[in-house]
Amino acid sequence: MAKKASPSSRKLGRGLAALLGDQAPNLARVGAPQGEVQAPSQPGSLGVDLLAPSPFQPRRDMNEDRLAELADSIRSRGVIQPILVRPDPEQKGRYQIIAGERRWRASQKAGLHEVPVYIRQLDDTDAMAAAMVENLQRSDLNPVEEAMGLQRLLQDYSLTQEELAGAIGKSRSHITNTMRLLNLPEAVLVQLRDGGLSAGHARALLGHPDPVAGMAEVLAKGLNVRQTEDLVARLNKAASEEKAVAAPAPEITRLEEDLSARFGLKTQIRFNGKSGSLKINYSSLEQFEALMARLTGQS
Repeated sequence: MAKKASPSSRKLGRGLAALLGDQAPNLARVGAPQGEVQAPSQPGSLGVDLLAPSPFQPRRDMNEDRLAELADSIRSRGVIQPILVRPDPEQKGRYQIIAGERRWRASQKAGLHEVPVYIRQLDDTDAMAAAMVENLQRSDLNPVEEAMGLQRLLQDYSLTQEELAGAIGKSRSHITNTMRLLNLPEAVLVQLRDGGLSAGHARALLGHPDPVAGMAEVLAKGLNVRQTEDLVARLNKAASEEKAVAAPAPEITRLEEDLSARFGLKTQIRFNGKSGSLKINYSSLEQFEALMARLTGQS
């Protein structure tokens, strides 16, 4: 028997359908009932001065160079894909952009006075879903913005990761690995957000005992992702070996004490069950010479 979709997942379905129209075959996976959403109509036009960014826009930064490139394209070919808008619930005669803020900004740079639009009657919930999914599907977000967008969709719509993966066309593992990035310290997230680190670097640093220190080393040495993974693996191996010998057995402790008394020097024994080391500490050349004399039988 098929699992019944929750009201929240149906809400996401309606928001997605408003965005994608007949190009959204995966909506059934999040329980969008048939017949609840109208297919896209022919676009109209609105003045650029009547539009405003959505308060639900997950993107925090827009690359000015890419925006300039898009403006050049719009000058020569116009706006090919209409912008999705909804009537502003607080300002009559004005509209909020749900999907297409970059196109709107680039159109202004290109000197356009009007842009093609699809007008949809969306409540706040559907508008938020459409804005987030549009960016997630286009890979327009940096890794931190993407992770936060995924987290918000999962929380606000009470979806499973499988349902969300089907809705936005991403694998479940991608969603899991992306959201794990939010466990990193803020200093690392800032570099990831600003492009100083790639998502691959950040995923490797998740396993670092001190991600901030690891990030500093990666940036200072210009390490690639593979080198960062190797660095973390070496550190974890060393930490594991150190942990294995950190608490010596009582018999090891007694042997250390006996040797320290015999040589008159601090002695440490490290043993991991198969192999180990003996360390005798001296603080002067005279102590070293006396130790060597005893070990070689010359004293």
